[in-house]
Amino acid sequence: MTDLLLIGGYALLAGGVVGAGGALALRLLRGRSILVHIVLLLAVTVLAVVAGVVTVAYAMFLSGHDLSVVLVTVGASAVVSLLVGGLFGRRLAAAAVWARAARDRERRLEAGRRELVAWVSHDLRTPLAGLRAMAEALEDGVVGDPATAAEYHRRIRVEADRMTQLVDDLFELSRINAGALRLALTAVPLRDLVSDALAGVAPLAVSRRITLDALETGWPVVHASERELARVISNLLVNSVRYTPAGGTVRVEAGRDHADVWLAVSDTCGGIPEPDLARVFDVAFRGERSRTPDPAHTGGGLGLAIVRGLVEAHGGRVGVRNTGGGCRFEVRLPAAVIER
Repeated sequence: MTDLLLIGGYALLAGGVVGAGGALALRLLRGRSILVHIVLLLAVTVLAVVAGVVTVAYAMFLSGHDLSVVLVTVGASAVVSLLVGGLFGRRLAAAAVWARAARDRERRLEAGRRELVAWVSHDLRTPLAGLRAMAEALEDGVVGDPATAAEYHRRIRVEADRMTQLVDDLFELSRINAGALRLALTAVPLRDLVSDALAGVAPLAVSRRITLDALETGWPVVHASERELARVISNLLVNSVRYTPAGGTVRVEAGRDHADVWLAVSDTCGGIPEPDLARVFDVAFRGERSRTPDPAHTGGGLGLAIVRGLVEAHGGRVGVRNTGGGCRFEVRLPAAVIER
């Protein structure tokens, strides 16, 4: 019994020294990946066993032959342990990174939902208050002048159209997020879609003295859903026109390279602050109000979020970057959806 206690004490002392060194190493490497921590823990465990065996052997409790047998056995087990630990440690590290990214994305989505509710509440409350005031004035006969009554009717229609657009955007975004979007893919000439979108945004551009420019030739044909792709182009154009100061230019162009077909909308808005570039496609993100020349024309912050959702539904991607005096929004669809 005394010998066993002495062996246990030697092994515990040797393992404790190795464990203390491992704890120090883990502290020094606390910023490294989970895989490094797992491999280090396995190595410390194996070294603690080896240290205990060697210590007991040198205390003359094991013969040289027995020590060799034990060390070979421990070494083989160590190789297996490290290989298995490295393999599953890599999977655990990947799973941890994925889980962290999922948590971060969920937090961003939740923050976006809260911000969206706040923006929508504000955007609905203001026009509803105006509509009620004008309707009560007309109902009570406070407004007797035909010209003023006609102006009230016009403003009621305009505000109703704005709220209808906001509700439509919310419905479209909910379809995208719920996975209920069904694309009817056909051969779509980009030239026709861009022409229609330019005609639709022309009145807004004229009122803001914005020049619209587009290529004459070189428009590719894509295999996509015409309605959704038209919405993408229209939203990008409206966004650029709204954020471009008077006298600026909005240009549309498209082309095809070895991997993608692309469509770009460039403007002279003055650029987007670098911290905002990664957020412009987030739900309800509007950026600084100082960048919005006409606050009356701001939307619910849903247009670019809808653009990203529709483009990704086609298997493509959308991005934005600053270009000198403005910014460039670029939509890319994979070559697999090009109608050749």
